Amino acid sequence: MLRRRLPVIHYLVDCMVWLVALPLTTFSRYDFTLGELELDATTRSWAVAVVGQGIFGVATGLYTRRWRYGSFDEVAALAATVVLTGFAMSIVHVAWFMDGAPRSVPALTAAVAIAGTVAVRSIWRLYRQKKTRNELQDAEPLVIVGAGEGGEQIIRALLSDPSSQYQPVALLDDDANRRRLSISGVRVQGPVSQMREIAARYGARDVLLAVPSATSELVRDVDTIASNAGLRLLVVPAVDEMFGELGVGDIRPVSEADLLGRRPADIDADAVAQYVTGRRVLVTGAGGSIGSELCRQLARFEPAALLKLDRDESGLHAVQLSIHGRALLDGDDLVLADIRDRDRIFEVFDELRPDVVFHAAALKHLPLLESAPKEGWKTNVAGTQNLLDAAERIGVDHFVNVSTDKAANPTSVLGYTKLLTERLTAHKGLTASGTYVSVRFGNVLGSRGSVLPAFREQAKQGGPITVTHPDITRYFMLVEEASLLVINAGAIGRDGEVLVLDMGEPVRIADVARRFAEQQHPPLDIVFTGLRPGEKLHEDLVALDEDGGRPFHPLITHVQAVPTAFDSIIDLGALEPTALVEALRDNTVPSAAR
Repeated sequence: MLRRRLPVIHYLVDCMVWLVALPLTTFSRYDFTLGELELDATTRSWAVAVVGQGIFGVATGLYTRRWRYGSFDEVAALAATVVLTGFAMSIVHVAWFMDGAPRSVPALTAAVAIAGTVAVRSIWRLYRQKKTRNELQDAEPLVIVGAGEGGEQIIRALLSDPSSQYQPVALLDDDANRRRLSISGVRVQGPVSQMREIAARYGARDVLLAVPSATSELVRDVDTIASNAGLRLLVVPAVDEMFGELGVGDIRPVSEADLLGRRPADIDADAVAQYVTGRRVLVTGAGGSIGSELCRQLARFEPAALLKLDRDESGLHAVQLSIHGRALLDGDDLVLADIRDRDRIFEVFDELRPDVVFHAAALKHLPLLESAPKEGWKTNVAGTQNLLDAAERIGVDHFVNVSTDKAANPTSVLGYTKLLTERLTAHKGLTASGTYVSVRFGNVLGSRGSVLPAFREQAKQGGPITVTHPDITRYFMLVEEASLLVINAGAIGRDGEVLVLDMGEPVRIADVARRFAEQQHPPLDIVFTGLRPGEKLHEDLVALDEDGGRPFHPLITHVQAVPTAFDSIIDLGALEPTALVEALRDNTVPSAAR
């Protein structure tokens, strides 16, 4: 009830300031001679001030709760209100009681009123901050990195929220010009390198990086310092994720996405709409991490039909639930099929007649394919060819084959089979009427089979966290970013091209494991198991014999694949597993089969 009456209370307080300011300025104008003070003129002036303050205060939003009491925006509105009221007083003063008081009184009174009303608000804010500080005595002490605008906003938000679980106690900043800076009583205590000592001084266990524009390199550097000091790093949203000022609710633990600095990419929505909107779109492997996200992103472009194909019933159930909010598995948009089954694939294409195909179905686990290479051949190579032939037969307009960075300078069965899919797709682009392209990228953050789900499962078991090699690196990107760029690739790709997505800088898996292990309670051990057969220490995105450019999108490199006819390599499928592995790893096989 009181909160609804606050504007009235604020208005009455401002009127009291005018009540004090008017006789004070009039009295001073008469050189403090009490007998010269005209009571009737002063009373009428105060009446004008009360009416003007109310009218102009409502007009400027001062009393409509448009701004927080005592904020800079409110003070600006307050100044405008008082100045307008003083101007109105001057007009009425001349017309109504010119002889009753000096003409300079309205201007002097307005100046005193501005000072007085601002002083009242400042005292109130200081009182509220002191009261909140007392209420935050039991809150967790928080060291804040960054004494810029982000740090100022978050400190102000923390000190104005009595229910906050954090109390800002110190600031860290590497800018020498800010070493003596104090924000609402929270001082800059030193550079980021002194985090351990300063956190220990205040008993802080958490550190907040209050720099919304922080790069992934900065996040990783601060996270490393915090981890070495046994502190937990918290962050605030990036600038492009915020819709207003920073608040207490924006504070969250640092995520792997923050450390990688990946954000959903910008795409040419108009170009995508031209080949997706109103068309029949088929996604293979729709139940997987990439396939399901492709379906969710494609649904935004309103295709005439979004056909989801997978041999995994549970995967189809999950993707239907995520898109439509129900999963009765009764729609015509769900296709239960195995891409190895050539007859079934032809039947599906003849019946559903897709205009656009995104081929994300594949066997992707490197160690399993090393032990079962014929399975990799059947799905990745022969299965892809089944789709390519079916697409050519019905005249598909766009065919996008999802590949992997392991196809660049391959050393594994997975890499060679996916390299062959790129080359088979390029060859089909020479004979078919549509556009046939491949898209190559690395690991998707958090996808099934990637390091984070594996680490989480190991943590559930009590550890240890296993990593193959201390120096092994991998490229990572967000599933949303990868899917959007794959969709964009379908719009800009040209026949026979492999479009390589920019993955940023490679990430050391041991660093990811260390951060994850230290976040567990108690911290987990890390065990290095050694590289597996066919596994690289570092992945490549572009092969040594490939040249490329970025003619259309700043994050997509175009390279030309070597067209390979399936008939020229079909005999490989008949080889025994050991011979097949040897053939795939023989560098002459892919080049001889062109």
